Amino acid sequence: MTREDIRSSLKDVFRETFDGREIELADELTAKHVDGWNSVTHIDLICAIEEKFSFAFSTAEIARLQNVGELISVVEKKMKA
Repeated sequence: MTREDIRSSLKDVFRETFDGREIELADELTAKHVDGWNSVTHIDLICAIEEKFSFAFSTAEIARLQNVGELISVVEKKMKA
């Protein structure tokens, strides 16, 4: 799965998590750029990503995430494992 495939799949997860809103997933995107992205929706988002890709994030992986680009990199690494 390529980075763009992952980005496309994540876009669907973001859309579902944020009630159908179209969100452009730039690598620099963070929670502060998205209305409604708070601690509760963050947990919902992480759980939905885990379900979509059939893996679990470690607590350390989640804590290190700074933006969507890093999220894509972690998903990419987990998909290759």
